Amino acid sequence: MAILQVEKLKKTYGKGDATVTALGGVSFSVERGEFVAIVGASGSGKSTLMHLLGGVDHPDSGSVIVDGQDIYTKNESELAIFRRRNIGIVYQFYNLIPTLTAQENIMLPYLLDNRKPNASKLNEIIKTIGLENRVKHLPSQLSGGQQQRVSIGRALINDPAIVLADEPTGNLDSKASREVMDLLKLSNKLYNQTVLIITHDEKIALQTDRVITISDGQILRDEGVGK
Repeated sequence: MAILQVEKLKKTYGKGDATVTALGGVSFSVERGEFVAIVGASGSGKSTLMHLLGGVDHPDSGSVIVDGQDIYTKNESELAIFRRRNIGIVYQFYNLIPTLTAQENIMLPYLLDNRKPNASKLNEIIKTIGLENRVKHLPSQLSGGQQQRVSIGRALINDPAIVLADEPTGNLDSKASREVMDLLKLSNKLYNQTVLIITHDEKIALQTDRVITISDGQILRDEGVGK
């Protein structure tokens, strides 16, 4: 059964002669445990697609079904809770809370839910991302690669249905980029975590199992990666 189903997703911006079609009826599905790249040039619609998959923007029409639930049938409060518990998001610029330690940033989805973190899960995540000696550090005391690892830990802590990684290596040097990609691959294999990477970098995309290419708001290609 598909963990993610996207049906005829449409999104436009502007009105009249200034109308821009960001997505023109996109449909695809992702099975549980898949590692997928969504690739496109600037203006292709991939960022709009990412925002719609993550529940942070609303489509004009169509549906996004995550783990059997149509996210856009929910009200804003229900959607915020569902997104926090079921969709892990890794941003290009980390989006960490500067006044929280690395460990507290990882635990943020729990803290926002007023829930006590699962200690064994937290320790496992910290070990997996390789930051056992940095858990008490603030983001300003961490390198870019370490901050992105914290971001990945935060995305994984709730065992989400899907993880969306938006240009996760776009702000990193080559060494840190390799480490982040290795960590995303590991989470896919170790936890059978469904991961979607949004990127313009074909070298990054070819490290996944499947590449969906977006152009002018449409799916141009959807193909497996030969390894």
